[in-house]
Amino acid sequence: MTQRYKLTLEYDGAGFVGWQRQRNGLSVQETLEEAIKRFCNEAVTVYGSSRTDAGVHALGQVAHFTIVKKTNAYTVRDALNYHLSQSGVSVLSAEAMNDDFHSRFSAQQRVYRYRIVNRRAPVVSDLGKVWWVPVSLNIDPMREAAELLIGKHDFSTFRAAECQANSPVKTLDTIRIHKQEYPGGEEILVNVRAKSFLYHQVRNFVGSLKLVGEGRWTVPDFDRAFKAIDRTKGGPTAPACGLYFVEVVY
Repeated sequence: MTQRYKLTLEYDGAGFVGWQRQRNGLSVQETLEEAIKRFCNEAVTVYGSSRTDAGVHALGQVAHFTIVKKTNAYTVRDALNYHLSQSGVSVLSAEAMNDDFHSRFSAQQRVYRYRIVNRRAPVVSDLGKVWWVPVSLNIDPMREAAELLIGKHDFSTFRAAECQANSPVKTLDTIRIHKQEYPGGEEILVNVRAKSFLYHQVRNFVGSLKLVGEGRWTVPDFDRAFKAIDRTKGGPTAPACGLYFVEVVY
């Protein structure tokens, strides 16, 4: 008899090639699978709710796996954290689940956050954790442009060429931009929520919204680029280091 476990994870994406196991470096998935094998001597596949890119961080990634070993959720959490020590991955919680639970296919919404530090002075303490933008950004037109993204649309303008999704049509439930005081400047947070996203979609949103914030694009410019449904008309892809996978809603 087997038992399925749901994990909620936090990780620093800087040392990984991304979530998914790859040949060109260490992934979060591989790191977890190796920790599970050391815990119970079982070779398993860990399924994540979303495939984060290299350098992208997680505050609430969700994954699941199934093992034969008789144990409990508390032991799973603590044992895996023991084997994950110094890996850059932490198991925040473990829960025993029914076999019909799937971290990816059972998800109803995914939440991401992008962090921009907007100040003249270089970033030191948050280096590798934020996008440092030294040019002043005006978030009012950024918010106005972001409102155009809400709803069901063809998001080809914000879709990476390598995206393997069957369709560029997605539904964005919410996008909210706010700022807070940061030593020597401000931090701008872009929070987005949807059932699923295209490859690089959030980072491409942010790259284009930055052009609006610094005055290089107007809101109509942003709208024209969006409606062109052409990636070459969109802005740059924001760096991976500022993106965080925050939460999965089931």
